[in-house]
Amino acid sequence: MNNKILKLALLSAFTIGMLTSCERELNEVSYTQIPLDEAMKTESNFTQSINGAYTAIKGSGYFSTDTGNQIIVPDLTTDNLIYNPQGRSSNFSAYNWSFSPSNGSVTGLFGQAYFVISRANLPLKYLDNLPAGSFKNNIEAHARAIRAAAHFDLVRAYCKIPTQSNDANSSMGLAYVAEFDPTNNTGTRNLTVAQVYDNIVADLNFAVNNITDAPADKSKFSKAAIYGLLSRVYLYKGDYTNVITAGNSSIALSPSVGSMANFKNIWHSNNADGVLLKILNSTQENVTVGVAYQQGATVAGGNIRSEYVVPMSLYSLYTATDVRKSTYIRRTPYQGLERNHIIKWAFNSGGGTPLNVVEAKYLRTAEVYLNVIEAAFKTNNETLANTLLNTLKSQRYDGYVPVVLTGTALWNEIMLQRRLELAFENDRYYTFKRQGLNMQRTGEGPNVDGTGTSSVVQSIAPNDHRWQWPIPIGAVNINPALQQNPGY
Repeated sequence: MNNKILKLALLSAFTIGMLTSCERELNEVSYTQIPLDEAMKTESNFTQSINGAYTAIKGSGYFSTDTGNQIIVPDLTTDNLIYNPQGRSSNFSAYNWSFSPSNGSVTGLFGQAYFVISRANLPLKYLDNLPAGSFKNNIEAHARAIRAAAHFDLVRAYCKIPTQSNDANSSMGLAYVAEFDPTNNTGTRNLTVAQVYDNIVADLNFAVNNITDAPADKSKFSKAAIYGLLSRVYLYKGDYTNVITAGNSSIALSPSVGSMANFKNIWHSNNADGVLLKILNSTQENVTVGVAYQQGATVAGGNIRSEYVVPMSLYSLYTATDVRKSTYIRRTPYQGLERNHIIKWAFNSGGGTPLNVVEAKYLRTAEVYLNVIEAAFKTNNETLANTLLNTLKSQRYDGYVPVVLTGTALWNEIMLQRRLELAFENDRYYTFKRQGLNMQRTGEGPNVDGTGTSSVVQSIAPNDHRWQWPIPIGAVNINPALQQNPGY
């Protein structure tokens, strides 16, 4: 494998006890150590190995702790968030675009995503121990869907995105790891970006054609979720026809964008209306998903100390009738100064979990709508774009009256609704990047009226090398053949 974390951590995967999922709904098994060659022969152990791969997605570098948490980094690097001097300065180097190979503030994803990939590849190594049939096909489908998702998270962060620039498809990609071999540290970046995306699509297409179960709790991939992820991947590829095809297939299976009546509960309880894939969390695990944003937020209010706050310009874009405003943001004072605090990931009022211990939403139907809407506009199907846009907005604005927009006005509304819907949800940075846009902040400070100290970094040009994060120095030290990104 290509990094230090894998070489060290994955050695533990050679005992079945270490593969046991921490998910709250799974049966516990003995931590008796059994060689994998013997263990990977029963359906229950294959199921446990798949659960272990899903569990790894919540690890550090993905959604746990504060530093490098993927829920916040794509917002604090853009115009969605501004540094709060009353906070702890976590993730400040990422906010300041001070990326370097030795800086772990954004590069934690590299090791954890490849760890997820290795866990997904484990059951594939022993797949022939299972008899032919639906169970075997389903295991392979889950494993390949997880593997594809993790590779996609890597390639969009550390490589160019196909729609980002004319040379993106032929530029340097990453290793697409398709075998379980945790001691291998000789891999190279031998694939182009286009080839990595081709592998992702191939895995997802196999998965969507072979997966058989659809968990009621949305904790694992279903056909609807895989089609939804395909719509995301195709959007990044610029393959707008397939965005619409895959997205419509997802919407047909799971049409709700999350009703207005349920919307707050989607974030502040375990309600799964409009959720396609979520990463489970519990009091036993206590993965503090929301700690990257703030400390102190409670259902009743709380004396909130935020790391980053919502600038006045974004806060003002949420109208008084928009259910997202009070669901995502709370305006309260801390030490005498009012701030626009993010509470989207702050608490679970229905699950009894501690502060910031919530379930990460990996994919929602609302994003699939937005993917199809954007692709429809790009293919001159403004009728479809308006239809889906009005459906989404009818569940976000109280008393909403549908409108028909065209041309620039429609495009601007599409981009506005994407920003408002997916704010603080691992999207904004990638929207700038995949569209090849200049990242421009507004010069605001953290106070609710826009005053206060603004960011030193106000603008990042589309051709800036920092749009591709650096490969961690630890990975390069373990494997000198692993080529660093240009500019680092």
